[in-house]
Amino acid sequence: MPEIKVTPLGAGQDVGRSCILVSIGGKNIMLDCGMHMGYNDDRRFPDFSYVTQNGRLTDFLDCVIISHFHLDHCGALPYMSEMVGYDGPIYMTHPTKAICPILLEDFRKITVDKKGETNFFTSQMIKDCMKKVVPLNLHQTVQVDDELEIKAYYAGHVLGAAMVYIKVGSESVVYTGDYNMTPDRHLGAAWIDKCRPDILISESTYATTIRDSKRCRERDFLKKVHESIERGGKVLIPVFALGRAQELCILLETFWERMNLKAPIYFSTGMTEKANHYYKLFITWTNQKIRKTFVQRNMFEFKHIKAFDRSYADNPGPMVVFATPGMLHAGQSLQIFKKWAGNEKNMVIMPGYCVQGTIGHKILNGQRKLEMEGRATVRTFTRFILLLQFSNSRGSHSTVCSKLINNVFLLQLDVKLQVEYMSFSAHADAKGIMQLIRMAEPRNMLLVHGEAAKMEFLKGKIEQEFNCYMPANGETVTVKTNPSVPVDMSVNLLKREMALGGTAHLHRTFLLKLVSSEQALKELGLNEHQLRFTCRVPLQDPHSDSETLHRIYTHLKSLLKGYTIQHLPDGTVMVESIVVKVSSSAEDANAKILLLSWSYQVPEHQPFTITISFDLLCFISVKQHKKKKVDSCMKKVQKVS
Repeated sequence: MPEIKVTPLGAGQDVGRSCILVSIGGKNIMLDCGMHMGYNDDRRFPDFSYVTQNGRLTDFLDCVIISHFHLDHCGALPYMSEMVGYDGPIYMTHPTKAICPILLEDFRKITVDKKGETNFFTSQMIKDCMKKVVPLNLHQTVQVDDELEIKAYYAGHVLGAAMVYIKVGSESVVYTGDYNMTPDRHLGAAWIDKCRPDILISESTYATTIRDSKRCRERDFLKKVHESIERGGKVLIPVFALGRAQELCILLETFWERMNLKAPIYFSTGMTEKANHYYKLFITWTNQKIRKTFVQRNMFEFKHIKAFDRSYADNPGPMVVFATPGMLHAGQSLQIFKKWAGNEKNMVIMPGYCVQGTIGHKILNGQRKLEMEGRATVRTFTRFILLLQFSNSRGSHSTVCSKLINNVFLLQLDVKLQVEYMSFSAHADAKGIMQLIRMAEPRNMLLVHGEAAKMEFLKGKIEQEFNCYMPANGETVTVKTNPSVPVDMSVNLLKREMALGGTAHLHRTFLLKLVSSEQALKELGLNEHQLRFTCRVPLQDPHSDSETLHRIYTHLKSLLKGYTIQHLPDGTVMVESIVVKVSSSAEDANAKILLLSWSYQVPEHQPFTITISFDLLCFISVKQHKKKKVDSCMKKVQKVS
């Protein structure tokens, strides 16, 4: 029996390092190739030894598909293609292809140029990797080879994010990547055909969460920001460069304009210009409102939001700063956080999910003393304890205890600023996940990209209707699929409904699919009902009902020798599946009704039933010498039939 195998190399009962290996119909596809932001060593990359032991991936993989540009989904791509070794095609949408190399290069600079790490890809490797990319258009079926085809669907989440439908022969898989079933201020909601895949592989970041209304969240967010700047505090909002950043910038821009506020709002240097460029270039990926107003007014050209310079962090007075990255694991957001952490007037608002191991995850879980690394220029010491004084913008000081080991500071930072979590994450919540399941109608579900305990809860809910799996990293799930036998059939034969032994219906886009009636009912979610037709024929016979029926039974036995005829205890006669019954009129004992009933499932019995009706009428009428009545009854039979 055919089967599909799914093995997470990353994001199995975990968030981060998304990388799913799918084996379907003899083809091997890698879905995403991300890095884990919670690690600073080789554990940040997927373990590609699960794919092949000889190190070369090209001979094993038929293609790689990247769902979107977030680093936990594409961050290991240059490492996989240039350092491990893969020369095959890499598929992603046009926006992802444009934005992905920029984010990869930014992260490389932070990791290599600033932190001094060595086992990492180079700028040239990023360029060589991107040369292998084949861009995808939405809703366009792409033939990877003669048997493997893929199709991208809109996923929301971020600009260019896509779900992908994979088909080999009659077997199919849908991989969601990250998606959002709720439209926001600049992107639409995810959507997919009712494609009924064998397996739907879905993210489950918010497996147990049902978010409150978007309007309430926005009101609370604006209230907290406003209260903080009113008391003279600074507000740090860690974001990723594209996505939630634009969503919250539009929200604050509108609020500042309405309230006539003067406190400055800053965005990481260069990112507003880049965002403007990409949203203008890929305007068709935004929601309907943005597309309609874009010609008259660019929603991403902000009046109140200016480019940020790192020297501004020490300026006195309130301000709001959007800084990257979104999990406080590196970069400008982390540097600003270190400077502002010691002042209780300040606030950090985390608008999205933070993976375990990042500073964002630690402070959201209540950790108030943090150890962080820093580089040192002192070379003569190997180990000592040092007290450092960091001055903040209000003149107070934060004492930080530091250990210097091999020129690397381990800084202990006291966190005094307010920490708030307000979910503006563009991931589907539990309600959204169930909504997508109903939309696609898969035969099996497989959950990835989530926390194990929360995934287990959602798995229990899904299993009320579907088979559901949640493999850990390195664990393989094998799903049996229904074998499909191709049948060549002429159009004329398909049009002859009487000749079909099963049911023909349109499957997806103008594709006729021949299935058994049981399978058709199951796929359509319908129950089987039996429809019977009854022919009522009036006749005159002075005998009792039982005698008349017995005479009919005897006559039919002699007349229809090749058929199965039964006289049943319930007072009926069965001729094959045709039921013959006699009943008397309440007013006239001689007036009887001959009932012949047959099933709609055997329509060929209809002319046979008319023949039996006519024969029985002739038989009874001749016995009574009432030929005139026979002619009259025959007309009624033909009229009823």
